[in-house]
Amino acid sequence: QVQLVQSGGGLVQDGGSLRLSCGASGRTFTNYNMGWFRQAPGKEREFVAAISKGGARTDYGASMKGRFTVSRDNANNTVFLQMNSLKPEDTAVYHCAAGAAWYWGDYSDPRGYDYWGQGTQVTVSS
Repeated sequence: QVQLVQSGGGLVQDGGSLRLSCGASGRTFTNYNMGWFRQAPGKEREFVAAISKGGARTDYGASMKGRFTVSRDNANNTVFLQMNSLKPEDTAVYHCAAGAAWYWGDYSDPRGYDYWGQGTQVTVSS
């Protein structure tokens, strides 16, 4: 089992920044790819970002590229999501996730993630 505990999030104005953190415990952190997903009310879950086990590869959803940065600190078992230039449409509950192998190599497919954080609300006001 891997336990994921999220922190960060909150309310920010349009154009502002937030940083989310996700701490992992239970198993070897470097055995897991990490991802971020979000879900807004009435909408489907959306892929945000992913980072490979060693941190060499990162990927982003189309609307996040250039604004969001995913990183990980393997020494401290933590993954981060730095969000800049936030927009009202970024408002959602954000979840981190850990997976041993991406689903058929697709980093954006939630089926490739075995463990999920509790979620944290991000609200961007206009």
